[in-house]
Amino acid sequence: MRIFVLSLAASLLAACASTPAPKPVTPATRPPVAAPAPVRIGLALGGGAAKGFAHIGVIKMLEANGIKPVVVSGTSAGSVVGALYASGMDAYALQQKAVALDEASIRDVSLFSGGVVKGQKLQDYVNTQLGGRKFEQLRKPFAAVATRLEDGQRTVFVRGNVGQAVRASSSIPGVFEAVSIGKYHFVDGGVVSPVPVDAARDLGADFVIAVDISSKATGTTDPSSMLGNMNRSITIMGQKLGALELQRADIVIRPNVNDIGATDFAQKSRAILEGERAAQALLPQIKAKLAALQAQRLAQARSAAELKFTQQREAERKARCAKQQGWLDTLTRDADCRAD
Repeated sequence: MRIFVLSLAASLLAACASTPAPKPVTPATRPPVAAPAPVRIGLALGGGAAKGFAHIGVIKMLEANGIKPVVVSGTSAGSVVGALYASGMDAYALQQKAVALDEASIRDVSLFSGGVVKGQKLQDYVNTQLGGRKFEQLRKPFAAVATRLEDGQRTVFVRGNVGQAVRASSSIPGVFEAVSIGKYHFVDGGVVSPVPVDAARDLGADFVIAVDISSKATGTTDPSSMLGNMNRSITIMGQKLGALELQRADIVIRPNVNDIGATDFAQKSRAILEGERAAQALLPQIKAKLAALQAQRLAQARSAAELKFTQQREAERKARCAKQQGWLDTLTRDADCRAD
């Protein structure tokens, strides 16, 4: 019996010696969490004729506080400022352009079409300021929103002739001639999208700052005035449409410019100042929301990295346990493999 036991032990030792030891598996290490991409800020500039100078004040205040939109959309007056901003001009360059702007340089009345503005001067002005660049050549992605006259379809211009698109976006019905582009005619984008929040989203914005300078209906009107009634009706319609789209913005800035007339270029400096004031008042809210969104992205990145790490460790465990399936390994098998 002693000889048998010694022989069996010798056989077991020989078997163990002849069995190659499994190669050690390098344990998974937690990879560093890559910083998420910065939030893409979009600026949606609404229509409002001469009140549009307030957009410059808003941009001025945002840039001064390190908040730099990377995409821009504009309707009507907002499309004019938006095009110049997207071309690469900063807020101070925009202000210089505004101070030097003469209303006569963008207004060309046609005596043969009921005294309405043709808009060709506006188109030429924008293209001159942009050096003839097309949408595709601007420094920032830019969209100008207009209304297709034939069927009321919202049309977003993002390529081609910028000045022509801005002219279409700014063609207030009854004031400007409709603009012919291709087989369609276009009028002011404010008819369907007073503040183009959705257009900014379509350009890839994660966070949209909307600037609403649209007129608000008040109780002071003469119901016997045909022109007044038409303007009031357009204002009310714009308010209803704008309210729905503004709900999809992250921040809405409303400069106090409701009492500035549509053609009151003399108050451009005051409009710029009101834009600065309105933006400054919302800076804490803008910064807090941007920080919260960036923190949420970082948390999501960490969660994804942790899941990947867990999955990698589980794959390593299964690979290690698969090498311990022989009957000789039953005594030395890792504890976390015994259940397999």
